[in-house]
Amino acid sequence: MRTALYPGTFNPIHNGHVDLVERAIKMFDRVVVGIATSPHKNPSELGTRVELAEQALSHINGVEVARFNVLTVDYAQKIGATAILKGIRTVTDFEYEFQMLNMNRALVPELETIFLATSEEFSYISSSLVRQIAGYGGNVEKFVCPEVAKALQDGVIT
Repeated sequence: MRTALYPGTFNPIHNGHVDLVERAIKMFDRVVVGIATSPHKNPSELGTRVELAEQALSHINGVEVARFNVLTVDYAQKIGATAILKGIRTVTDFEYEFQMLNMNRALVPELETIFLATSEEFSYISSSLVRQIAGYGGNVEKFVCPEVAKALQDGVIT
């Protein structure tokens, strides 16, 4: 079984993330969306992010949502992933992710990293922009699934 790990904080998960998973499942038998803790980003509560990701991805067969708090490469090995999936929106994203790819390769040489370019229609969406718009009372319904929009409106995700 070919398994890819799609790691991130997903604070919150948005339509660009969902699109990436929909495309990745065509290449892999199983995609695990690994939602990580991140002391550097100070994300919303982990359980909330996991629950919202499960709701946003429930329509895709072969996808699992899990939480982790270890090195990405260690978690990838634990779940039997042969690849780490990363979405790329900009050249800046690529530069950062390429550095991570090389570090991950130094740690676990047999683990591949797959870059998928974000679909054009989602290339401008980021979790931080979605949170910022929602924080000012803006409508984010075209960027996220309804459950995430409600969580943002209710202040569950900040």
